[in-house]
Amino acid sequence: MPEAAEQRETTSPISAPGGAARLSVAPMMDWTDRHCRMFHRTLSRRALLYTEMVTAAALVRGGAVHLLDHDPAEHPLAVQLGGADPGELAQAARICAAHGFGEINLNIGCPSDRVQSGCFGAVLMTRPGLVADCAAAMAEAAPAAEITVKCRIGVDEQEPREVLPAFLDRLKAAGVRRVIVHARKAWLQGLSPRENREVPPLDHDLVVEMTHRFPDLHLSINGGIGSLDAARGFLARGLDGVMIGRAAYHRPFDLLAGADAAIWGAAPTVASRAEAVERMKPHIARHLAAGGRLHAVTRHMLGLFAGQPGARKWRRMLTEGAQRPEAGLDLLDAALAAMDAHQPA
Repeated sequence: MPEAAEQRETTSPISAPGGAARLSVAPMMDWTDRHCRMFHRTLSRRALLYTEMVTAAALVRGGAVHLLDHDPAEHPLAVQLGGADPGELAQAARICAAHGFGEINLNIGCPSDRVQSGCFGAVLMTRPGLVADCAAAMAEAAPAAEITVKCRIGVDEQEPREVLPAFLDRLKAAGVRRVIVHARKAWLQGLSPRENREVPPLDHDLVVEMTHRFPDLHLSINGGIGSLDAARGFLARGLDGVMIGRAAYHRPFDLLAGADAAIWGAAPTVASRAEAVERMKPHIARHLAAGGRLHAVTRHMLGLFAGQPGARKWRRMLTEGAQRPEAGLDLLDAALAAMDAHQPA
């Protein structure tokens, strides 16, 4: 069978041409929880969403399977795992697959201190053989799931033009067919996690070059991408996918409500910000009925009106009001009414 035909047959619906991975929202600790994902899904039917990173140890040794809880409406949805022990990651992958995840992503990009202390995350860029072993073990344990990797272009004093191709070669040999590359180095000493998202210079061109060097890998680019126009530009340059992080969180309507049309040529999922709020109400009502606080959901909705007249009042009303124990859907109605007052007559 010709190689191209074989690749088409083995590609998952997520990574297939036109699939959900053409645009994804990055896994972000403390941000992309189940409430955030439900909100993002009200804005785009097609974008691929990710969980926060879950450590393999938490699932296998800690029994924290509640971290995998999600609503089927969140799909297409992938889970991101952190770890460095092939056996433990294999067990975690099996658990994730049993909880309905069709993609299991291995984190080789996070530079935080707590991740380094566990010897996983970006520090594993220095141990490509171990990463390959982890990916292979995960694939064997969860054959129905697609095992993917999110990495950096290098760490510390590594030369990315040497390290990244060699790293991708090892992943390819281990059976990995989809990789998301954050187009910055990670400096494991001297920079905070926040600085590692902003200070190391971006090298988007290097990631684009990898699409020509590895035509049989599905490569997505991440880092510093803040608009749908920019995302479309990278797709036009040959990238298979684009992953957007903080911009999608802080300006969700701008990035996600237009994505279905701009990236897939499909009808928009939602026509207005007010409609997005209305679509969230059933989820919020269920959360409140189960004893949850309004703030747990609305904290992810603060950027809905970013750039619009009255956006500051929207944020203030939700930030202050949703913290109150009695806060409910009437607060959302009041905040929407305040926004209506700012609209041109």
